[in-house]
Amino acid sequence: MLPEFSMSSLASKTCVPCRGGVPPLKGKELEALHQQVPQWKVVNERQISRSFAFPDFKQALDFVNRVGELAESQGHHPDILLAWGKAEITLWTHKIDGLTESDFIMAAKIDALDTKTR
Repeated sequence: MLPEFSMSSLASKTCVPCRGGVPPLKGKELEALHQQVPQWKVVNERQISRSFAFPDFKQALDFVNRVGELAESQGHHPDILLAWGKAEITLWTHKIDGLTESDFIMAAKIDALDTKTR
């Protein structure tokens, strides 16, 4: 049986740098973590992404800047697309070209940032 996680428990964890040599998450392990950040879309079991909508460019930029500070503190850096009224975030572990628990931890932390701004 897989352990149960909650968004708050994922968000309270710290991202762990991947040194390679570990298999990317697949199947039931991936799905168990995905259930904890359901607004994120799993892309080909390789990446997770989410779009965030904002009323204007400034608020989207403020959010992206907070995500950037979080990424630096966690040592886990997403791809970020900033546009007027929107930010798209994509996460994966580059070292293994797939997903690890740290990607889902970062997603939960980003969700918590978004919750605080709205």
